[in-house]
Amino acid sequence: MKFSDLNLNTPLLNAITDMGLTDTTPIQEEVYPVAMSGRDVVGIAQTGTGKTISYILPLLRNLKFSKQKHPRVLVLVPTRELVEQVAGEFTKLTEYMNVRIAGVYGGTNINTQKQTVYDGLDVLVATPGRLIDLTLTGTLRLKSIQKLVIDEVDEMLNLGFKPQLERIIDLLPEKRQNLMFSATLNFDVEELIKHFFYNPIKVEVAPAGKPVDKIFQSGYKAPNFYTKINLLLYLLDINHGMDKVLLFVKSRAVADILYNNLEEIFEEEVGVIHSNKSQNFRFRMVNEFTEGNLRILIATDLIARGLDISNVTHVINFDLPEEAEAYIHRIGRTGRAEAEGNAIAFITEQETEMWHKIEKLMGVKVDIEDLPKDVEISELQIDSEAPEIAGKTLIKTPKIKATQGAAFHEKKEKNKKVNLGGSYRRELAAKYKKPKTRGQKRK
Repeated sequence: MKFSDLNLNTPLLNAITDMGLTDTTPIQEEVYPVAMSGRDVVGIAQTGTGKTISYILPLLRNLKFSKQKHPRVLVLVPTRELVEQVAGEFTKLTEYMNVRIAGVYGGTNINTQKQTVYDGLDVLVATPGRLIDLTLTGTLRLKSIQKLVIDEVDEMLNLGFKPQLERIIDLLPEKRQNLMFSATLNFDVEELIKHFFYNPIKVEVAPAGKPVDKIFQSGYKAPNFYTKINLLLYLLDINHGMDKVLLFVKSRAVADILYNNLEEIFEEEVGVIHSNKSQNFRFRMVNEFTEGNLRILIATDLIARGLDISNVTHVINFDLPEEAEAYIHRIGRTGRAEAEGNAIAFITEQETEMWHKIEKLMGVKVDIEDLPKDVEISELQIDSEAPEIAGKTLIKTPKIKATQGAAFHEKKEKNKKVNLGGSYRRELAAKYKKPKTRGQKRK
């Protein structure tokens, strides 16, 4: 279906044309008439299928001009990055409309956001925590909300936002339209629907857990972290089409270790993003990767959902996630909007059971290949891989300069500094050769 076939007004059609969109996706085609009718909607669709625009269009089509200060549309999302993306889509689609839009999230100056809310809004996109903060200040009132959207609700519940969601919903007027969107429909999501939605229409365009058909999936067996690095470098070397690669790892610590190794080789072509990085740094990394300035972006599951990064050629699961559903969200960063994509998994023996769960969830059998002959198997280990007895690690993580193989190179001069302890201690030792005791001073 064409967007022109929907009952859209001229300002929205002009904005869609400016965005270069012509054909609707299945979720957009099915959600629009239901949402326009005023019924509650539960949308189940894979990531990258156009869920955001599917609910923005009917919201804006029904939104009348008003000078009232308090917002009438509330969109709740789990992460700061998703706030920026959703608010950005609202802004693009209201290019020819007089609609006041703002996004709020934690980690930034709340006073600036209070002023934005005080000045007046029509649409507010928020994370649950910061929304509650603003309501507690008395600046934000939710009694004018007519439409509530909860996006990526399963991820929101996984992050522990259920108490905040329930508190927010209690503050909203009973007479409102609810729209919920999720990639999976688990027990917690069903409970939320049961308690707070009124006879919703379910729109499911693909079975939960089914990956996008145009994503080609493959995998390799790899015994440990450093062998995975050697495998990664081998694949990057033989495949020149891997020019926009998103690497997912299991933790912030692993992300930093991997970045330190790759940064010595790829320098300014590699970036890293996780929750320990500042908000400005995270936005800069995502923008540089989106614009093609970075070839590789290392990430934790922080950005596995929501962000619409176009033209990601490959998603590599350097580590498998702790939950099978998270794999679906990760690989959904490639093959977006009907484009073809590639997903590669590096699987250790310890991750084999999780891989079987992933295949069962997807209903797809993926061919797993042995390590290529040209990839060196490393005997080195990081702390999390080393065996433990009575809480003591038997093998410690080697320093990067001690590693061998294609993945490891001599450190740059700027990284060769050795931590000698506090400067005061060194100066004292140089002056007195050894510390003098009180008894020696008395002599």
